[in-house]
Parts: sequence; structure tokens; C-alpha cells
Amino acid sequence: MRDMQRTRCAAATAAAAVIMTVGVGARGADAAPTQVKAGVSRSSFGRMPDGTAVELYTLRNRRGTTAKLTTYGARLTSLSVPDRRGRFGDVVLGHDRLAGYLKNDPFFGCTTGRYANRIAKGQFSLDGKSYKLATNNGPNHLHGGNVGFDKRVWKAAPVRSADGPAVAFTYTSPDGQEGYPGRLSMTVTYTLTDADALRIDYAATTSKATPVNLTNHTYFNLAGRGDVLKHQARFFASRYTPVDATLIPTGQIAPVAGTPLDFTTTRPVGERITQVGDDPKGYDHNYVRDAGEKFGPAARVFEPTTGRMLEMYTDEPGFQFYTGNFLDGTVKGRGGVSYTKHTGFCLEAQHFPDSPNRPEFPSAILQPGETYRQRTEYRFSTRRP
Repeated sequence: MRDMQRTRCAAATAAAAVIMTVGVGARGADAAPTQVKAGVSRSSFGRMPDGTAVELYTLRNRRGTTAKLTTYGARLTSLSVPDRRGRFGDVVLGHDRLAGYLKNDPFFGCTTGRYANRIAKGQFSLDGKSYKLATNNGPNHLHGGNVGFDKRVWKAAPVRSADGPAVAFTYTSPDGQEGYPGRLSMTVTYTLTDADALRIDYAATTSKATPVNLTNHTYFNLAGRGDVLKHQARFFASRYTPVDATLIPTGQIAPVAGTPLDFTTTRPVGERITQVGDDPKGYDHNYVRDAGEKFGPAARVFEPTTGRMLEMYTDEPGFQFYTGNFLDGTVKGRGGVSYTKHTGFCLEAQHFPDSPNRPEFPSAILQPGETYRQRTEYRFSTRRP
């Protein structure tokens, strides 16, 4: 049984954001001190086809690092962090306007659920009852179905945090939505800490037993442009879950040693990328964390030209490493840039794919009276090559 009582979740009580002007020291050898306003601001991000208003929240910390988040899908649209010389640049793929997300969106920056990743044949059994879900990814169910949490408009409000500006997104999924049992009430809180970490705290309760597997689907590019093949990755995961031709786990948990999936020592992302995947080639694999469900490091990625480094910490038992294999240039993002294959990578903290059908995997079933809690942090820093 999964431990649903993990303590790492931010409070979800809304409060007014405090805006303050502070001095910031140099971020690198060539950077000059700047003055920034730290806090949270809100603006319009457009309207849904039915007229529902969508909002954009901008978080800025004491160092000048900025994150933009929208109520459409409780998603991250922009994240501007410094390079080794103190120059800020956006390190995530996304759109400037709501229309881009409504047209042809490969889950950029969103909160995915009710069950992130795949469930085989769109079905599972729970407490003696069978449930049928949408098959929206070949023969399988993916990321919550046809209208998952990424396509819902959430409510949002700033929250108080001693660590930096924060905003909490809330949404209630009704019983039976997309075929899932139970009324699921959720809070997803983003905090941009003054140490340049984007912290995501998840909390959920349900009226009936139900699978829950929430994650964030941001595509990162630490160089801000081009592909990610020269990014250098190290994973704190020595095993993975092999899959069949439709990316459903076989049930085996296998060592990465001796395979192109081995990032237990630092390697360029593109070094062996043509040896994995089918058509198109690339990584789309669930890694099993060595630390299990203990909060700690899961992955570290370094970009040598900018000196930017991303470290993911989580208390989830696994994470999906995806290298944007299906980006084919048809999606035009911020500034009119066409996103082509391997122009971004995802690190999606999660329970394993198809866990509702795999009793040997860590359980992803939330029971009434329990609280689902999960924390993931994306920590940014810089270093020399």
C-alpha cells in the first residue's frame, strides 16, 4: 500500500502576494547587481471557446528568476533563469498566448492526470469492479484521457511562503470524469524559491478509491534553443521498467547497466539516443529511483555552453525521461520558433505506468480518508564546464 501521508505539501490557503524591492548580487563573474521586485502578479491570458476566463500568474524571486503559470492546465508557460554569466533566458518550451495551447499542444508544462502516463487498453479493475477509460494513445489510455487535467481551467490564488513567491491551483474532478471513480479534490502549489528552485506540491482527497498519479510535463531546454542532444545527464536510477511495442510495462524491473538507458554516470543525452525507441528514435522510459519514495535527487542535467544545471528532487518512486521524440516542427512556440524532434526533454516524477494493472508495482490507489501528497523540485544553478 502506498504511503499517502507524506508530509511534503505546501498549504493551500490563499493570501495576498507581497511585492518587495530587493538588491541582488552578481549571478556570475560577468554579471552586475540588479534591482528586482519579488512577488506574484496576475494578468489575463485569454478566454476559452466557451468564454471562461484564463489567468496568468507571474512569480519572481529575490534573484530575478521568473516563472509564469496559467490556470489552463495548472501549467508552467515560461521559466527564466540565469546562465553562468548572469544572463537570463527562458528554459522551457511553450506559447505566449492561450491559443497556442488550445490548438496543438503536446502537454507543454501542464499538470497531467488523473493518471499520468499510460494505462494498458484503457481499463483497470478496483475493488471487484471494472473501469473503462478512453484509449487516446493507440490502444492505451494516456495522461488522463481525452480531456485530462491539462485541458481543464483551474482556480488559482497566491499563497504565503517563507521560501519565495507561490501560487496554489485548485480543481475538483467529479466522480466518473473520464471514466475514473470518485470525486477528486486537488491542490497543486508552485513555489519559486529564493534559491532558484521551482517546487511543486500536490495534495488530493477522494470520495471513492481511485488511481491517482499526478505529474508535471514541462519540456526543458537549458540552452534556450536548438536540440538537447549535448545536454549532459546523470540519473540516480539504476533500474527501469521495460515496455512492449505500445510503451506498456511488461512487469519486469530491469537494470540499466549495459544498455543505452544507463545514465548512472554522466553522459550526453544524444550519445546513444539512436539506439533507443522505435519510430521516432529517442528516450521515453520510466526510470526506477534508487531511493524509492524517499525525497531526494532523481536526475541532474547540465548544459555546457550556458553553464545551467537542473537537478530534479522528488519523493515519487519513478520518473519518465522523454526527449521530445514526437515534436515534428508543426508546433510553433514562443517567438514563432518551430519545435522539432529533441528540442526539449521532460523529467516527469511519477508512479510507474500501468500501475493500476500491476499489483507488483508501488500502489497508486488513493482511498477515501487518505491524502495524496507529492513533492517535486526543479533546482537551478550554474557551474563551469
